Amino acid sequence: MRHILHADFDAFYASVEQRDNPELRGMPLVVGGSPEGRGVVASASYEARRYGIHSAMPMRTAYQRCPKLLRVPPRFDRYSEVSRAVMAIFRDITPLVEPLSLDEAYLDVTESITPARPPEVIAAELKKKVRTDLGLTISVGVATSKSVAKVASDMDKPDGLTVVPPGTERDFLAPLTVDKLWGVGPKTAARLALEDVHMIGQLAQQTDAWLASRFGRVGEHMRRLSRGEDTQPVEVLRQRKSVSAETTLAQDSGDPEALMELVSRLSLRVGNHLSSRDMHARTVKLKLRLADFTTFTRQKTLADGVESSESVDAAARALLRAELAPGRLFRLVGVGVTGFDEVRDDPVQPRLAGFE
Repeated sequence: MRHILHADFDAFYASVEQRDNPELRGMPLVVGGSPEGRGVVASASYEARRYGIHSAMPMRTAYQRCPKLLRVPPRFDRYSEVSRAVMAIFRDITPLVEPLSLDEAYLDVTESITPARPPEVIAAELKKKVRTDLGLTISVGVATSKSVAKVASDMDKPDGLTVVPPGTERDFLAPLTVDKLWGVGPKTAARLALEDVHMIGQLAQQTDAWLASRFGRVGEHMRRLSRGEDTQPVEVLRQRKSVSAETTLAQDSGDPEALMELVSRLSLRVGNHLSSRDMHARTVKLKLRLADFTTFTRQKTLADGVESSESVDAAARALLRAELAPGRLFRLVGVGVTGFDEVRDDPVQPRLAGFE
């Protein structure tokens, strides 16, 4: 039997800023771009969340909800530095660590279990270590699979610890809404709602034929997860063909300044993953979707390649500049790199849009 932890930091960027600057503690704080430049919220402290502020929200809307809101620009180099310290703590617990982003990872602690140290004790030790060494809090889910552990970690934020005992996975998931299930996004949840399937337990009761007729091969996978059946291993090393980040705009935009700012923000995330893992990529890609849903990519292969946020940003901005035209509106922007010369660690996919 496996024992998996899913560790997820609470409002990571905002928490790092509050830790580094005590004057920001206890204050409604957001990390993100300027409202004048159509910036968006990358991270919101829990004090800000009480006003209904959340990541990916336009910064102007955030200020409307909380006029006394404090804003700091993102410091991705600092967040990457803290992330490396976090991952080192995780690897002190077990070598089987699969990072998902700067602030989130799976840990397989199966081989670390003893009668005196069951998985919930290891999880509590991990939380205490992070708080003591880094002054930050994490929420941890404990389960026999990755998908259930991920759901569990989100149950009691902030600073939560949720344990799903072996054999209770299906009962744990059943009363939760389908959008809590790993891989079920807003569109899939809306399709299920049209079929009067709102809870994970309802999804688990559907037949393979019912799901296949509506979701194809993905349907069978959804049903297995809804029943707590998941054998996916914690992958320590995965050689990716690309690293990318993208976001869908709240409103279609043709504003060159806003689009350039967005490309720069996505480039920071991608570039920080390169530098933190000593990776060197040869090709920068820009993904664009127009207002009419036409989607295309542009790419540029560089003789010297890219290995930093600045070099990714310069290439991506040049690609975007060539696509800007009066009256042309964009609804999605993505930045990525490919053609790696060296991979020393797990180049995980950044969270969409660089948001928490």
